[in-house]
Amino acid sequence: MLLNYKYFAKVYYAIVLLVIIVLMGTIGFMIVEGWSFFDSFYMTIITISTVGFNEVNELSIAGKLFTSFLIITSFGTFAYAVSAITSYIVGGEYKAYFQEYKSLKTAKNMENHTIVCGYGRVGKQAAHDLRFYKKSFIIVERDQGITEDTQYNDVDFIKGDSTDDQVLLKASIKSATSLITALPKDADNLFVVLSARELNPKLKIISRASSYSSMRKLRIAGADNVIMPDTVGGAHMASLVVNPDIMEFMDLIKVSGKAAVNLEEIEFRELPDDVKYTTVGDLKARSLSGCNVIGYRSEDGEYIINPPTDLKILPNSKLFVLGNPEQIKKLNTIFGIKKTN
Repeated sequence: MLLNYKYFAKVYYAIVLLVIIVLMGTIGFMIVEGWSFFDSFYMTIITISTVGFNEVNELSIAGKLFTSFLIITSFGTFAYAVSAITSYIVGGEYKAYFQEYKSLKTAKNMENHTIVCGYGRVGKQAAHDLRFYKKSFIIVERDQGITEDTQYNDVDFIKGDSTDDQVLLKASIKSATSLITALPKDADNLFVVLSARELNPKLKIISRASSYSSMRKLRIAGADNVIMPDTVGGAHMASLVVNPDIMEFMDLIKVSGKAAVNLEEIEFRELPDDVKYTTVGDLKARSLSGCNVIGYRSEDGEYIINPPTDLKILPNSKLFVLGNPEQIKKLNTIFGIKKTN
């Protein structure tokens, strides 16, 4: 587990300098004056700290010269060391270090999680919704002002550049199920998509794009979905003008959330024996959950809206159902489907 040592580098060097000075002074007094180790150590401490106590023993001329040299060489170093250690504690740098350690430890133990690259406007909204849906996720952000902001103490950050493979590995990309790259520059998003696809070929990658020309490139690079936030927002506002009631109804539907009505997909990778090759009609008749089947996706990616009752459910297909959280939970229980966070 690699940590960013910048948080305690100054303290580390300050402590090393202090140890060197104390050893140099202790050994010097032992050689010059012939004192014991403890007398020499005590004399060194009261000298470099300038507390003004009397000498342990009367100093010889050589001892006075050595003491003068020790004061000159250690005064600035001692002041720097005290200042560095005080700044580390009072300035809260130690908190940032332990927060990063906690985030790295959390990421190392994560599985089936989502990695969100970038914590700007889009990244924050994605993280907010993932938390609402109780999905585990971790944020990769290089802006130190964001990662060390106290208002984000409840967010697990991996500090670094998302385009760096090592940073993505810190976020446990090989055990993740999905990645959202929401960086402001399309070139950076493209680089993240390429790196992520190479590190985890099975990863579901969703990328942000700022222009139409970038959408095709991102898909070629390996993005499963490419979203243009400005276009989506503008289309939504226009729809509110044209079909306000429909859009208001759609806004009430949350995917896998806690709303009154949810829309959820049910994937049948390996169908149970009592469901294999049954039809949508059979499924509706056998299901007591109360959910409505409103869509079907075949293995080759073909979508069917409001599928007919005689449509057979085949392996590696998906059903899209509409219902309240309890109905959907019951439907998943009936078919032995476990939802992963």
